[in-house]
Amino acid sequence: MKIVFASTPDQMEKVEELAQYFYSEVLPLYFSDEDILEFEKHKVLHTTKDQYENFNTLGEAFRVITSLQTIISILESHSLLEDYDEIFQKNAKTLKDFGLYFPFEFQQFLKVRQENVDNYISVYSKAANSYLV
Repeated sequence: MKIVFASTPDQMEKVEELAQYFYSEVLPLYFSDEDILEFEKHKVLHTTKDQYENFNTLGEAFRVITSLQTIISILESHSLLEDYDEIFQKNAKTLKDFGLYFPFEFQQFLKVRQENVDNYISVYSKAANSYLV
């Protein structure tokens, strides 16, 4: 007999939170708003109830969370190194294996890096501050 622990609602929320963070903090470093809008239309990192069934055990949910965190960490690093390619691809494959659409290759990010979008303000980025009216 094998005991399997089900993933928790908190883990599912964490996956959604990381996907949202990827859209608001990581993608604007590399892509224009038009590109990001296209990613949304194509449901990149979009999670549905059916996809949660693909990673419904505790271990599987942790693998998805860890993969997202690793990819985010790599892409937020100050210097993207070719050495990260293998780790990036491994984690991207994990996301795909669990049914998340993640069409990116590491080389795409290496090509763009921040030079092209340094002073670009994106509508997807979180506001630096907010006012209550």
